[in-house]
Amino acid sequence: MRSLVRGLLAGWLLALAVAQTAALALVWWIFIRTPHGQVIDATVLRGTRFGRASVEQLVSGVLDAVSFASLVAATIVLGFIALARRRVLLAVAATVLVAGANLTTQVLKDYVVSRPDLGIAGTNIGAPNSLPSGHMTVAASVAVAAVMVVPARLRAMVAVLGACYAALTGIATLSAGWHRPSDALAALLIVGAWASVVAAVLVLAQRSWTTGAPSDPHPRMVGGLALVGGAALVGAVLLVALADQGPLTPPVEVGRSRLVLAYAGGAVGVAGATCLTMAVVLATVHRVVPRLAEPTVAAQPTGPDTDLVAAGEQERTD
Repeated sequence: MRSLVRGLLAGWLLALAVAQTAALALVWWIFIRTPHGQVIDATVLRGTRFGRASVEQLVSGVLDAVSFASLVAATIVLGFIALARRRVLLAVAATVLVAGANLTTQVLKDYVVSRPDLGIAGTNIGAPNSLPSGHMTVAASVAVAAVMVVPARLRAMVAVLGACYAALTGIATLSAGWHRPSDALAALLIVGAWASVVAAVLVLAQRSWTTGAPSDPHPRMVGGLALVGGAALVGAVLLVALADQGPLTPPVEVGRSRLVLAYAGGAVGVAGATCLTMAVVLATVHRVVPRLAEPTVAAQPTGPDTDLVAAGEQERTD
């Protein structure tokens, strides 16, 4: 029975990875290959000019914290946490998730994706391609990996903090004028796809080293993140729709009020997509990383040091 459950869960996770990859291709097509998509992205980006000076210090602080050195340090810390919990395969999986997602982003941005000139003024034609966002990939991959490696009792808190951190990073890249909203969305889909593949491998690799029993789920937090994320995405679509003046309207001809609406819609959309991504991860992680098998009675030592050995080996919260 457990083998059947593992197989179904792994199949669901792989299907989710395929769906996220297909969504990534759709984001690329809509926002890079179509005139309307380029106009929407550029309108949001142009709207970030208003109020940029008032948040410049905060934005700089957030973005300066995201670097290659910080990525390496975070990956090492995550691996150490997994190893401290006697989860060698989980440490490898978290490292693969972070490295794979960030490498994919850099390859796509530098060598695969290009932004064609569709003849619409003000869409930043000629600027280097910015899809997917490297900063967003770093923040989201570290946040998702953290949810996977921490003990079950901390997952809900880490999921919320990680979602806030990733969303703030994505919005900061918009506010600084570095990235369009589609760049952040593409980065989230890449992280989500890698997380799904890595989770499927972990599920298929479960053998005698786990009980097969899921660790503590967090249905309320999953529901809360999904509700907030869904509501934010609906709000983002409405705000962008109010700002939209048509597929061929150059962003340079859009009025200030509409530009502000577009920027607000882009920021809210990034936050909503981040919450939904984290909700999906949190919904399955209790089965992807189940409890460790407890030592059998026959294997437990006897004598005056029994309690000390048992206390050192037991991990009740996995």
